[in-house]
Amino acid sequence: MDTPFSTLIRTASQEAHTEAETSTFMGDLLGGKLGVDAYTRYTEQLWFVYRAMEDGAEALRDDPVAGPFIQAELARTAELERDLAHLHGGAADWREGLRPLPATAAYVDRVAECARSWPGGFVAHHYTRYLGDLSGGQIIRDKAERTWGFARKGDGVRFYVFEGISNPAAFKRAYRELLDGVPVDDLEKMRIVDECKRAFALNTGVFRALGAEFPLSA
Repeated sequence: MDTPFSTLIRTASQEAHTEAETSTFMGDLLGGKLGVDAYTRYTEQLWFVYRAMEDGAEALRDDPVAGPFIQAELARTAELERDLAHLHGGAADWREGLRPLPATAAYVDRVAECARSWPGGFVAHHYTRYLGDLSGGQIIRDKAERTWGFARKGDGVRFYVFEGISNPAAFKRAYRELLDGVPVDDLEKMRIVDECKRAFALNTGVFRALGAEFPLSA
C-alpha cells in the first residue's frame, strides 16, 4: 500500500465524515438556533459513547494494534461528568434516569463489540472520536462558550479541553504516524477504513435522533 494509512483513512472516510459534520442538528446547534437543553442532551449521549470507549480501552492497553493509541491525556469521561454535573445545575444525581437514545445505544454496542473482539475496529472508533475532538470539537467549544455563556475552557465545555496536550497539532501528527505504522496487513487496513465509515454513520444516526428530538421551531 503506497499511500500512507493516515491519508487513506482520512480520504476514504471523508464523505461519511462530512455527512456527520453537516447534520441538521449540529448545524442548528452551532448556528445558535437551539437552546442549552439540546447541548446538554448531546453531551449526555457523548457520555455513553466515551464510557464505552474508555472502559473498552482498559483491556487493550497491551494490545500491539490498539494499545499505542490509548493515551491518558485523551481520556474524556471525567471531563464529561464534570460538564454534565454543571449542565444539570450542580446536581449530584444527574445520572439518575439518564438513558441513551436508541441510536446511541447502537453506537455504544458497536464500540464495546470492537473493544472485546477486534482491536483494529477499536482503532477506527478511537480515530474518529478523539482526532475529531482535537479538531472540529474546538469549534463546538467556541460556539458553546459564546452562545450559552460558559466560562472559557470551563465547566460545561471541559470535554473539549485537553489539559494534557500542550501542542494539539504536534499530537495529531504523532497520532497519524501511529496510524501509518499500525502493525496490520493491507486487508485489515481496508477493514479498519470500513469501520471508520461505520463509526461516522453511527454518529450521524445519533445526530438524526437528536434532530428529531429538537426540531427547529423558528
